[in-house]
Amino acid sequence: LHPNLSSRRSGHFGVVNRCRERSTGTFYAAKFVKTQRCRGSRLGLERAQVEREVAILRQLNHPNIMRLHDLFASKAEMVLILELISGGELFDFIAEKEMLSEEEAIEFLGQILRGVEYMHAHHIAHFDLKPENIMLQEKDVPKPQIKIIDFGLAQHLEDGVTIKSLCGTPQYIAPEVINYEALSSATDMWSIGVITYILLSGLSPFQGETDAETLANVVAGAYEFEERCFSQTSEMAKDFIQQLLVKEPE
Repeated sequence: LHPNLSSRRSGHFGVVNRCRERSTGTFYAAKFVKTQRCRGSRLGLERAQVEREVAILRQLNHPNIMRLHDLFASKAEMVLILELISGGELFDFIAEKEMLSEEEAIEFLGQILRGVEYMHAHHIAHFDLKPENIMLQEKDVPKPQIKIIDFGLAQHLEDGVTIKSLCGTPQYIAPEVINYEALSSATDMWSIGVITYILLSGLSPFQGETDAETLANVVAGAYEFEERCFSQTSEMAKDFIQQLLVKEPE
């Protein structure tokens, strides 16, 4: 692989660069992740966490999910060679347009749901679904294809195994995350309810002045459909959101 030094995305423990495979000339995204040299180190991610993400990505092969091409590892770093996705985040796409028409929202949502349905059928939950983790394959096309990315918090769902986590972004996480209760595929569906609300309005349903206020709104299930943003939205779309933002789904 030959690196291209233009950085595309960066995070606390890593950076993503574009790279080219010498043998084929194909471009990929190289995600460089710093790993802990020893247990208890404050620098880098636990190696087991990155290995779990890699194992999950290797199981997934769907047009709406980012693909893993290869992996390189050293003692201090792991490099995930991923499908190159160049259209930017869905978050930025929404921000530019302020809000989408219901038809546009349905097109994006259909793709998101197909990807999530595939994950859940393979007993994998993402646990970090948000517009920042949904990217457009290409931006300036009539109907952009979306890709679900960043499986750093994803987990295998196994019968008899309880999963709990306090990780996630306040405005997108489900009440069971905040309450440190058992997580399930329904946790992802709550996040899809939040994403749908944002697609249709450009607003976040539970956003408060502070993270604490946002978390309190999530736990209380306190949101409303503001008339100025939802006047053109169908009752069916609102009902879809309401069916997803349920604190204790059957």
